[in-house]
Amino acid sequence: MAAARRGRAADPRAMFMREAVEPGPAVPQGLIRAARKSGQLNLSGRNLSEVPQHVWRINLDTPEEAHQNLSFGAADRWWEQTDLTKLILASNKLQCLSEDVKLLPALTVLDVHDNQLTSLPSALGQLENLQKLDVSHNKLKSIPEELLQLSHLKSLLLHHNELSVLPDGFGQLVSLEELDVSNNHLTDIPTSFALLINLVRLNLACNKLQSLPADLSAMKSLRQLDCTKNYLETVPSKLATMASLEQLYLRKNKLRSLPEFPSCELLKELHAGENQIEILNAENLKHLISLSVLELGDNKIKSVPDEIALLQKLERLDLSNNDISRLPYTLGNLPQLKFLALEGNPLRTIRRDLLQKGTQELLKYLRSKIQDDVTNSNEEPPVTAMTLPSESRINMHAITTLKLLEYSEKQAAVIPDEMFNAIRSNPVTMVNFSKNQLSEVPPRIVELKDSVCDVSLAFNKIASISPELCMLHKLTHLDIRNNFLTSLPEAMESLTRLQIINLSFNRLKVFPSVLYRIPALETILLANNQVGAIDPLQLQKMDKLGTLDLQNNDLLQVPPELGNCETLRTLLLEGNPFRTPRAAILAKGTAAVLEYLRSRIPT
Repeated sequence: MAAARRGRAADPRAMFMREAVEPGPAVPQGLIRAARKSGQLNLSGRNLSEVPQHVWRINLDTPEEAHQNLSFGAADRWWEQTDLTKLILASNKLQCLSEDVKLLPALTVLDVHDNQLTSLPSALGQLENLQKLDVSHNKLKSIPEELLQLSHLKSLLLHHNELSVLPDGFGQLVSLEELDVSNNHLTDIPTSFALLINLVRLNLACNKLQSLPADLSAMKSLRQLDCTKNYLETVPSKLATMASLEQLYLRKNKLRSLPEFPSCELLKELHAGENQIEILNAENLKHLISLSVLELGDNKIKSVPDEIALLQKLERLDLSNNDISRLPYTLGNLPQLKFLALEGNPLRTIRRDLLQKGTQELLKYLRSKIQDDVTNSNEEPPVTAMTLPSESRINMHAITTLKLLEYSEKQAAVIPDEMFNAIRSNPVTMVNFSKNQLSEVPPRIVELKDSVCDVSLAFNKIASISPELCMLHKLTHLDIRNNFLTSLPEAMESLTRLQIINLSFNRLKVFPSVLYRIPALETILLANNQVGAIDPLQLQKMDKLGTLDLQNNDLLQVPPELGNCETLRTLLLEGNPFRTPRAAILAKGTAAVLEYLRSRIPT
């Protein structure tokens, strides 16, 4: 018997087989054994720098237990093992995949996301049964042509890599139903995409696309198209003929207009915020009979057509931060509308206190005005209708009835004295001096300190906050975005009632420390500055702070202690150079981000 054992040990074939299947410490033998039975192997998060050879050969080599067990129960019949169909290698430290991947021809799912891959093996093209391939969150610069041979591939996830070009023959992947190439460096899309007629979801977000090929309209199965955060200036009119499209994301581009949508009768969501759209036409809307979400915030829209009342299924409408001065009262007749965002518009006919009462109260007000819509519009005197030459630019109706002092979009370097003189004894609560050429805060604004609570100085050339502004002790809303501010004065600490401050698109390099000392602040908008750091301990003391927007700044790290800011309901951090939290965490929303940050606090 001992001789037999010695003879077996000396057998070179047995030695080879033992070496081939001997698992390394990172891959327990029990996992391999279970994978032979189930056909699935999950090796994610094991710090693997390479895939052990016995993983690739799992269906070829004789298992170790075959040399040890002389009798087998029904559960141990290794020769009846199942071919590996699912292999998960995510969240490791892999820099390359072996060509030996071809030794697993039965694979239907291969997941290697969140590694350090710089290339893919051409042998992937031999996995003819592969249906899902996830190589996202790597460092891929190109895709091998052989990948295009995967005729059964249904899901291909390439997002968060370094791809600048896709192979021309991409259209060969005719079975594809899901394709995600977001967060790469793509400047154009192969025209062969038009051949992907089974594609249901296409994500092109966060690339460098300046245009879309009109042939995309041939994708007759496409239901979701995401083109967020590119450089698109137009959308091909053909694209608007895609009859199956249900969700279209066009946010953060350079669109000046929307296409007409003659065939998109199934479109449920249209997201086109943060563009440069100036005109919203009836033709853009009237065919969208299934639309439930319309998001057009942060554009330059001046008016809303009455035809918006045709969108009878609309549930969410975001028109915030536009140039809308008047709403069609027929909005009040939309039966499904549950959310209406109008903040940041120079609305002349709707008081701010009404806006703050919520969507249902606002809709109720609009419905009540439908009957006398024509009367009201005739009675409201035009801005230039005053008889006194010195007051020809003054809207006295706005001052006396709406308590609004407005002098916006005049390209004026100073606010004329007659504007302030016209107030007389009328207590003005709102001031709108936006979209001028002001280089300083008008000194006479201090005359309004006992009444004004809402001031907009947005879109000017103001480089500093004056002492006069700091004396407006009833101020609750301050909009001073799109100016030249580099700092805020300590005197702003006296604005104890300030609830909302919009400092987006300025030149702030540090988080203004004075904001930490304004306890009433509920919303701080600091997007598109150059802020490099925040103090989480100071933010924790701001017990009313619910919204903090720090998008597109220079934050190199997010302090974990920020997770302890329990009052935060909206935390926006996209567009900063920090590595963690990853984009996948950010995409899950504020609660997930805060939970992640808390988990990183050193104990």
